[in-house]
Amino acid sequence: MFEPSRTLFTCHIAGFQYYDGALVLSELKPGMTLDLVPVLDNPHDPEAVAVKYNGIMTGYIPAHLVGPLSAMCYFGHRDVFECRVLQVAPENDPWEQVRIGVLVRDCRTAQTFGTAHCNPQDII
Repeated sequence: MFEPSRTLFTCHIAGFQYYDGALVLSELKPGMTLDLVPVLDNPHDPEAVAVKYNGIMTGYIPAHLVGPLSAMCYFGHRDVFECRVLQVAPENDPWEQVRIGVLVRDCRTAQTFGTAHCNPQDII
């Protein structure tokens, strides 16, 4: 059955309190899309994937979840993933103020069907 996208995992943004998340917290709303950006030169985590809002660094995908996502990004499949804000709770501790979902886009959508990452011949 067709789904526009499927949730791979949900989490809070790691390091939100250390980056510029507080500067954009009031702008973030459930359903908004955030950018997933692999960080090739992170000295603490070679698999790091940053979470950005309009180019502003808000934090990272938590290290215990990032492995498969990072691998797919580094092997050229970054555009099949999307990141959405699920919950904004300014009253929570900073590291739990924003919950996100990382989703994979369904290959059968009109926008991606037949692209390099979704070849019609690959669908059985």
